[in-house]
Amino acid sequence: MDKTLKRSLIRECKSSIEKVVLLQGWVKRIRHLGNISFLLLRDRSGVIQCVLENELAGYKVDMESVVEIVGELVETSKTDLGVEILVKKVKVLNTSERLPFEVNKRQLQVGLDQMLNERVLSLRHERVQAIFKVQSTFVRAFSEFLIENDFAQIFTPKIVSQGAEGGANVFKLPYFQQEAYLAQSPQFYKQMMVTGGLERVFEVAPVYRAEYHNSSRHLNEYISLDVEFGFIQDFHEVMELETDVLRYMFKKVAEKCEKELNLLEVTVPNIIEIPKITLTEAQHILKTRYRKVSPIGDLDTEGEKLLGKFVKETYGSDFVFITHYPKEARPMYTMPNKDNPAVTDSFDLLYKGLEITSGAQRIHEHDLLMVSFEEKGLNVEDFQSYIDTFRYGCPPHGGFAIGLERLVYKFLELSNVREASAFPRDCTRLAP
Repeated sequence: MDKTLKRSLIRECKSSIEKVVLLQGWVKRIRHLGNISFLLLRDRSGVIQCVLENELAGYKVDMESVVEIVGELVETSKTDLGVEILVKKVKVLNTSERLPFEVNKRQLQVGLDQMLNERVLSLRHERVQAIFKVQSTFVRAFSEFLIENDFAQIFTPKIVSQGAEGGANVFKLPYFQQEAYLAQSPQFYKQMMVTGGLERVFEVAPVYRAEYHNSSRHLNEYISLDVEFGFIQDFHEVMELETDVLRYMFKKVAEKCEKELNLLEVTVPNIIEIPKITLTEAQHILKTRYRKVSPIGDLDTEGEKLLGKFVKETYGSDFVFITHYPKEARPMYTMPNKDNPAVTDSFDLLYKGLEITSGAQRIHEHDLLMVSFEEKGLNVEDFQSYIDTFRYGCPPHGGFAIGLERLVYKFLELSNVREASAFPRDCTRLAP
């Protein structure tokens, strides 16, 4: 091959008519018609038709092999791209074995388990790739918005001495001569860095929950989009920030992912204002409207779905904040409500009937935090480094965390949250 040529991407070819280009990618399809062959080449940016004539006609190559093509770019009315390649040279960089399933049909006709077991192949399907391009855009927009609003990106430990959420749903592991855990949340470290003077922080990182669920909505490792910021007035300010963040994220997906959204046949929600309903009100709605009895101090899966339906019908919104959860149902760092200390200044955000966020104002006073630890029956000595944070001047603060895979799962109307994870971890899956 001509070493003076640099690789071009397929999406760049429209502006290079009559130019000789070098393309590299996968063979999506090849067909032979007498003294001419047509090879469809795919790279990360798209698909282009390559025409092989004369001595190259009838060229043999297995589908999904990796090839390098040099050819002249010409206009044509016969392809969606409006151009095609008249091939001068073709070289196989790596051959492909026979595929266990077809990856180039309009729909990926394979079960979820095989899709995940053969992930390298299923990722080549354009609809599967579209999922992760949307996901990538969400994360980029999340970070962009917060950086523009003076938040610092942080990186916190995932091997910790205590679980931040309490309870038993932590993964234990030996750590030299100690016992350690995989982090359930960066919560303690977010608060410590706010108090350390950064004031506004965010993190995009995995978190771990040792919950033995095998449902379409649970993962044991997922990506959490975490935010924490100081000098807030109340937890309504936290909900306002999350509304602004989500509005920006969806706006950027609409701008950057038009092709993917059309392919996946989804529309971007117009987030103007997100309704707020207290937990007590939500449980009352479920009981009177749907004869649904909720668990004490919480909502179950069915209740969340019914509330999603109610909010859509009543407010025309896919989102709803459920507020004021009882103290017993929230972690020890959650701020009690001033008017009714039995409940907390906390919230969950439901999207299309599924919880995607938990958030709250946090306790920032040392003595009040000590009381909360005692009420929860927790050993203060186990959390001493965290508790000491509040001895040296901590501002009023709060934050939230969005489950990335759940957000993508509901937005794209996928059948299972595992489809929104490149390599999901659940209670049975450790490979690939």
